[in-house]
Amino acid sequence: MFNSKESNPAKPITSSTSTNQSSVNIIGAGTQIEGEIKSDNDIRVDGKMKGTIHSKSKVVIGSTGIVDGDMVCENADISGKVFGKVEVSDMLFLKSTGYLEGDIITGKLVVEAGARFTGSCKMGVKEMKPNEKPVSQQMQMQKESKAV
Repeated sequence: MFNSKESNPAKPITSSTSTNQSSVNIIGAGTQIEGEIKSDNDIRVDGKMKGTIHSKSKVVIGSTGIVDGDMVCENADISGKVFGKVEVSDMLFLKSTGYLEGDIITGKLVVEAGARFTGSCKMGVKEMKPNEKPVSQQMQMQKESKAV
């Protein structure tokens, strides 16, 4: 079994996974990182991160995770602490142990009982310029200006 006379030259390891599958980038507990992280895949922070996080997928801040900087992602779950602006295009989930100090811009927001948040929150729609507002609001503004 171990002393096989058959010679097997080393074969390259091939993976059956496609490039469309995502991987998770983990910053483990006890790890500290300073700088900027950019990824197309999920990111999980259980250690300390000082800097900016950009992900085209999900960012998870574990209960021991601390982020001192801005986050931009598609989805986020926060169980740890975040100090900075958070921009989430789809859903931000503030877990019961989560603490966020900074401004939030998100499509949807879920806040569990016990979560703490200090800052402003814009949810559901992107900020519109006056010329992008719906016609009914523009007509109301015109009526108000004529009445004065």
